[in-house]
Amino acid sequence: MTDTMPSDVAQDDASPPVATRPTLGRELDGNVAVLTMAHAPHNLLGELLVDEFFAALAWAGEVNARAVVIRSALRHFSAGAELAAFECHQQGVMHSLPVVELLRAFDELPMPIIASVNGVCVGGGFELALASDFIIAGEGAKIGCVEATLGLFPLMGAIQRVAQRAGAARAKEMAMLARRYDARTLERWNIINRVVPDERLAEVTMTLAHEFANGATVAHAATKRLVSIAISQGVAAADEAMAEVQAPIWRSQDLADGIASLNANGPGQARFQGR
Repeated sequence: MTDTMPSDVAQDDASPPVATRPTLGRELDGNVAVLTMAHAPHNLLGELLVDEFFAALAWAGEVNARAVVIRSALRHFSAGAELAAFECHQQGVMHSLPVVELLRAFDELPMPIIASVNGVCVGGGFELALASDFIIAGEGAKIGCVEATLGLFPLMGAIQRVAQRAGAARAKEMAMLARRYDARTLERWNIINRVVPDERLAEVTMTLAHEFANGATVAHAATKRLVSIAISQGVAAADEAMAEVQAPIWRSQDLADGIASLNANGPGQARFQGR
């Protein structure tokens, strides 16, 4: 996370006044919970926005959403963390934001989370995207770990998540050099999933989100859990956990509907209910 503004982060003068929008807007688009950051000027992560993410993820479950989109209403996705998050450094202690708990909330939410990245996405903003299950970025996005410019390193999981996706060398490079990278480079490094023209980012994001949400979301939840076990505990542990993780699928209406549709209509025609 970082509280310094990259040189290309401009004020969102053309945006509506912040008072007209919540810090983290919530809306339900079909089965997709859309969470829209509007914490002017740069969606800096601090106690307020972090608390709203906890509440919004809980809300997504309460309204029976089947996928979540995280996006920005401003010119940039997020330029990092608020300065207040680091005030405790004078006492020689770590920042007080519950970052591990937030990462766990992203990981344990039983539905896909899609980060839709526009503009500058650095520091804690990048780590927020990395905590999601799928990252789609506009081709003009500038993304990176810039904490070393403050004498820090990424505090919200970027090092380990970049290492998982792109290897130790890339994780060290990004954390130590503190540069911003274009989206195409990070797609090539397997750090983000997909890059699209900036003007199509919103459209493609929602198309993908609805594809996830209308799919076999009981199975999606199991996939998400099994990947988490494999990453944190290894392949052998994931193998041992498979029977338990699969159990809800065998009891699901989704599986019954999928088999019935296959018999009646052939593959790929099932309509799932997410239960």
